[in-house]
Amino acid sequence: MARLRIQRATWPRPALILTDTPRPACPDCHGDGGHGYVTTTPHGEFDGIDYEGCHCWDPAQRWTLLSLPHRSSRGPSYSDEPPF
Repeated sequence: MARLRIQRATWPRPALILTDTPRPACPDCHGDGGHGYVTTTPHGEFDGIDYEGCHCWDPAQRWTLLSLPHRSSRGPSYSDEPPF
């Protein structure tokens, strides 16, 4: 059973996309989609967080439903680019 969600994407172009989501009842990630692990240097200092995705979903699975017009950051502007 698919767990699809509509989201707004901003890259590479603004669009509404349909994407898969993690399985809520997954015994491995409990619906979070993966686990983050703190990594340290050999001296014991914080080196960042590594993320390991879960097998219950693929974040790369996404389908564009509707391309949205670009918005100007220089104040209000209007576009004749579809959808109006």
